Amino acid sequence: MGYALAIAGTLLFSTKSIIIKLSYNEGADAEVMQSLRMMISLPIYVGIGVHALLELRSAGQQRPSGKALLEATGIGLIGYWASSYVDLKGLEYISAQLERLILFTYPLFVILFGALFLGYKLSSRALAACALSYLGLAVIFLPIISVGDGSVIGVLLILASAMMFAIYQLLAKSAIAVMGVRIFTSVSMTAAAIAALLPFVVVHGFRPTVISPNVLMLGLALAIGGTVLPSFLFSAALRSISARANAIIGTISPVMTIGLASAILGETMTPVGILGGALVVAGVAWFSISEHQSQQRR
Repeated sequence: MGYALAIAGTLLFSTKSIIIKLSYNEGADAEVMQSLRMMISLPIYVGIGVHALLELRSAGQQRPSGKALLEATGIGLIGYWASSYVDLKGLEYISAQLERLILFTYPLFVILFGALFLGYKLSSRALAACALSYLGLAVIFLPIISVGDGSVIGVLLILASAMMFAIYQLLAKSAIAVMGVRIFTSVSMTAAAIAALLPFVVVHGFRPTVISPNVLMLGLALAIGGTVLPSFLFSAALRSISARANAIIGTISPVMTIGLASAILGETMTPVGILGGALVVAGVAWFSISEHQSQQRR
């Protein structure tokens, strides 16, 4: 079930790029869609979080401590605000294709940081499966990276984003065990949403913007299908499977995006892209099966 939840979350998260592309065709821009995404998702997270806290009180169970709530806030700011902001800054220097290739090194950092700082066993099979998935991503993206995209600043920024998201994956698992999926996700994502909205409000104020019905519907899809649902699915997956398993399963996100782009946007799937996607899926399947077998033996 944990693997299924992670795959479902990855599939929904992969729709983000497709929805944004469709919104651009409707005349929207990145700022409008980001604002819609956060303004719609923020009250949902707040509502779910408050409901979960009220349920704990009515059941006579102890609510999370102030320290635990602060930890969830910090984890959310690292994983869904700081990581995203640094990623966007890195895109100012390098291409989107190179950004995807570098960003999805985060499963490797999950494995390495877990071994270095949390005492997790450094599995050769996990490293090999991660390498196979990353080889698939390289096969997909290296042929389409433009010459001159090797800006050192951009590469370092995207690497920093990947490291922060890896830290989020590792810290989130223990926090979810203490607080539960709904409270942790609501608190962490509320913090990230507020942090993302504040700069926009400071720069642009509250000036009304005319939004077409089609863009509004796409904004709803982006907020609910591409943000709220996958965030809860990822958290639920982390309750059942390891952070490294969740991370390696996440490497199929670009493959899913390519498939959705082909089906919805009419973009062409090349033989090289199909080969790379097959390698990524093979790496994810190898790791998932081997980890499940090792858990059964334990």
